[in-house]
Amino acid sequence: MNADPALPRLLLLEDDPVSAAFLATALEAMPARVDVAASLAEAEPLRDAGHALWLFDANLPDGTGGALLARWRAQGLATPALAHTADPRPEERDALIAAGFADVLHKPLAVAQLQDAVKQALDGIETCEALTHGMQEEDATCTASPIWDDAAALRALNGNASIVAAMRGLFLGELPAVRMRIADAFAHADVDALHAELHKLQASCGFVGAARVLAAVMALREAPLARDTFVQFEAAVEGTMRAAIA
Repeated sequence: MNADPALPRLLLLEDDPVSAAFLATALEAMPARVDVAASLAEAEPLRDAGHALWLFDANLPDGTGGALLARWRAQGLATPALAHTADPRPEERDALIAAGFADVLHKPLAVAQLQDAVKQALDGIETCEALTHGMQEEDATCTASPIWDDAAALRALNGNASIVAAMRGLFLGELPAVRMRIADAFAHADVDALHAELHKLQASCGFVGAARVLAAVMALREAPLARDTFVQFEAAVEGTMRAAIA
């Protein structure tokens, strides 16, 4: 984190390690000082740190970004806040706006999109609607044929191949544990847990261009208890992990 006190200080609340690393890197490149918290409990001690802007994930392990925003607003804090989520549904956006967020950003985001949204929020300018929805069509049309979409990853990271490689290493390091949690949720027909894990994995896939896993994730979100869809998801993850070893 850049420690220059002249830079705006931001609070990023994000529990997925890949997403948090991507978002923090993009924000620090603005430049800005970024505090990162992975839960409401971790964010609480940072409440009075004098942040210029809060960026809250919609859903955290111990609650929601909306609930935290409501609590801090009730305590008299008026810091501008943006929400970010991998859920593209209009009703999700409406609920977050109603909760008090100035705007809602849909993951995965390109670096320029995130930075523009933050700059506009800091300037007090309403963020363009296209910013919050710009990645949805690309997400929906992701195909399962390639393992990696290098072009998408490079676009998201301003063409920086070294950062793409580092982010993919982090993604692959987290993938086995995520896979096990999804398999456990599927085995127990726990649709809520399954959707929560797939929601986070979708964002991670988009940041690193994991095209095959992303397509399988989106298919499983549509049919969370379908055996064939789960088998396809397992094959996509296995193929991605094997390709990384080869």
